[in-house]
Order: sequence, then C-alpha cells, then structure tokens
Amino acid sequence: MENEWLSRWRAGRIGFHRDAPHPALCHHWPLLGVPPGVKVLVPLCGKSHDMRWLSRREHPVLGIELATLAVEQFLAEGGEPVSRYRQAGFEISRQVNVELWCGDFFHFHIDQAAEVGAFYDRAALIALPPATRQRYAFHLAQLVPPGARGLFISLNRAAGEEGAGPPFHVSEEELRELFAPNFRMTLLEQGAPEPGSGFREHVWAMVRRGPVE
Repeated sequence: MENEWLSRWRAGRIGFHRDAPHPALCHHWPLLGVPPGVKVLVPLCGKSHDMRWLSRREHPVLGIELATLAVEQFLAEGGEPVSRYRQAGFEISRQVNVELWCGDFFHFHIDQAAEVGAFYDRAALIALPPATRQRYAFHLAQLVPPGARGLFISLNRAAGEEGAGPPFHVSEEELRELFAPNFRMTLLEQGAPEPGSGFREHVWAMVRRGPVE
C-alpha cells in the first residue's frame, strides 16, 4: 500500500485531489459546533485545500501524509514562510497554523496528538485496502479524546459494483462495524452516484464516545 501511494504521487495519478475545498466540508463543518481554536487532525491529508479552509476558520490543523511530494506541493502553493523540524521519526513542516507531519500515520503516537480536539477524513479510509481499515479505525479512536467531533466522508457503490481501488468502496455496514464501537455516528448526507464511477458519497458526523458509553 505504501509503495502504491507514493508511486501515485510521483506519477501524478491523484484524481482524488480537488482544486477547491470539498462542498460537504463547507456546508456541514459549521454545523458540528467545533469551537475556533480547536486543533483538527487530518489523516492521509495529501495537499488538500480543505486544510486551508479549516485554517481560515481559526482551527490549527495537523495533517499527516506519507508522500513528501504532497507536502512540498501544499507548502509551495501556500506561498508563506515555512518552519521545519523533526520529531519521533516525522519530518514536520509548519506554515501559518497548518502543521504537516510527513510519515506513516500508524506511527503517529497519542503523545503527539495531545492538543487534537477534532478530526476530518475525506480520503483516508477510502484509500486503504480492507485489511488495513480496522487498524485505521482503532488508531484514530486512540488519537482523539472523548467528545471530539469530526466529519467523515465515505464512498460506496451498489452491491456487485464495488470494483478495485483506491479509492475503495466502503459500505455503510462496514463503516458502522469499524467505527460504531468508539464513535457515535450520524448520517448527514447521501449524494447522487457520480457519473462514470458509480460512487456515492456519504457524509457522517462522528463523536468520540466516552469510557462509559
């Protein structure tokens, strides 16, 4: 999976990247009630414009990305000064109030996520093969504190049309199996099938459960 992801960036096969913030983020994030100043974790962030959108709304952003090329392109497009340092095996770049940690998401430790209070996933889970999704869901649950709110965008197709990925089809049933033990989940929006792919976006609000829930 790691080699496939890096080769996609080197070859420019990044059809998942959008040239503008995702409409679902713009519409639904304000409704979550995440206060300004709360740091937002964005796993497998690529060079998403969504991070700048969150940043402009006074959220410090912590993005984690494996591909150095994605990080460097994001910083170049920002046009602002960059500070760099290294910590716990990650190369970290900071531009305004966006921190990009270049390295393996699964090596990102809870100690580094101490200030995180919210999360956003548009293209992380759907980039992972089935065997890795359980590990991702568990790791995300360990990184965010009880009560942390987040927005989650998944893709699914009709039965029998799942096809190959990434992006991968993730059914609602699988999504609930992965996340419901640790998150309260509310389906906010179900999009129309995308022409040519058959993918249908599902937008979820998630809240990290507390220890007694």
